[in-house]
Amino acid sequence: MTDWRIYRGAGLPHDGVQRLPGPPPWRDFAAVGPDADSSDPSATDPSAARRLGVQRRLVENHHPRPAEVDAVNAALYLRRPLLVTGNPGTGKSTLAQAVAHELGLGRVLRWPIVSRTALQDGLYRYDAIGRLQDVQLERAQGGTPAAPPAASSIGSYVRLGPLGTALLPSEQPRVLLVDELDKSDLDLPNDLLNALEEGEFAIPELERIADREPVVDVLTDDGRKVPVHGGRVRCTTFPFIVLTSNGERDFPAALLRRCIQLELEPPGEEQLTAMVEAHLGSTAATEGRDLIERFLGREPGEIIAADQLLNALYLTQHAPRAERVTRERIADMLMRPLDRPR
Repeated sequence: MTDWRIYRGAGLPHDGVQRLPGPPPWRDFAAVGPDADSSDPSATDPSAARRLGVQRRLVENHHPRPAEVDAVNAALYLRRPLLVTGNPGTGKSTLAQAVAHELGLGRVLRWPIVSRTALQDGLYRYDAIGRLQDVQLERAQGGTPAAPPAASSIGSYVRLGPLGTALLPSEQPRVLLVDELDKSDLDLPNDLLNALEEGEFAIPELERIADREPVVDVLTDDGRKVPVHGGRVRCTTFPFIVLTSNGERDFPAALLRRCIQLELEPPGEEQLTAMVEAHLGSTAATEGRDLIERFLGREPGEIIAADQLLNALYLTQHAPRAERVTRERIADMLMRPLDRPR
């Protein structure tokens, strides 16, 4: 196309959106596909391609530094969480995906943390209101149950969260990404300690009926039904847990001593080129060499995330190279340092 612009700002309706090219690989949600079985935790994570690159040559392309490899192995051997800190865009979340892919550990369980997140959100949720509504609906439709629904039906209203699912008994460890733990309130890091140390937790709603129903099937974060015995979930293989932090706060010493700590440095030339090739191919890495060098030549302490570079490379592919001014303007817009005031 001679004009890469879809929206022209002219105010006249047109069908230019039909010319919109496919999305960047890391924003292609349709690539998951209808055939992906998200209920099978042993299946490859369908979202891995978006984070790791469509080329999927993980080890060769991402070139993890020796310190990263050592920290991952230490966490695996010691059955300890891996606390990964670093600036935005250094690949903290991608590390969990890379480990899961290389070791064949299936879908990564993801627990994004916000200021309102509580430990309960990660362990399980009990929909008491939904259960009450179903009882009332049953009665309204003419049923006259003499008692609440059968105890076994309570499992339909209990759903394990990402952490709760990771702690289920399994032969191989599940991979759990606890993303941006530093966004939590002050209590969550301390609240996590017991679950991370003991590898188990109780579901009081099921413990109360354990004498009548010792085994109850509940839903998992994967959408599967699994049995819970005696109202307690107890892991047999400790999961591989990656806790990420942007370094916006300090964590209590009690948490730090239970974790393997890793600080990720910004990607160097080798890692950056490999990342671009994994997502956009070798041609993009060659033609976008000037933008890669611009990223590498940023001022000391200046924070620019790697995905900002990927966005700039993808978009400038569609702007004719002859439009140098346009290309520079796009790069300036998309590669603005994150720590620079507006």
